[in-house]
Amino acid sequence: MAITEGFLEYIVEQLRGAGTVTTRKMFGGAGVYIDGIITGLVADDILYLKVDDGNRGDFESQGMAPFQPFEDKPYSMSYYEVPPEVLEDPEELCMWAARSIEASLRSKSRK
Repeated sequence: MAITEGFLEYIVEQLRGAGTVTTRKMFGGAGVYIDGIITGLVADDILYLKVDDGNRGDFESQGMAPFQPFEDKPYSMSYYEVPPEVLEDPEELCMWAARSIEASLRSKSRK
């Protein structure tokens, strides 16, 4: 996994309408937080947003795949790749991010 600073800056700029956006580098990628809530991941300059049963269909209907941290293992995390057209539209991306924040909060409440 690798990320470039320019891509992280782009993500922060695209999401600024969603709240206070911060990133934290981890394991060769980065976590994306909005108002302190983990909302997404960046790996190999791809943005993945948190999903659960409430928003997974949005990603699957666009043919997007879940994040798989290990190429040699079939394990997937509950983050899906953001469609390119959504990534390029800040307003649309912020709406998708809001649903991912909700998914993250639901996940926390179950624990």
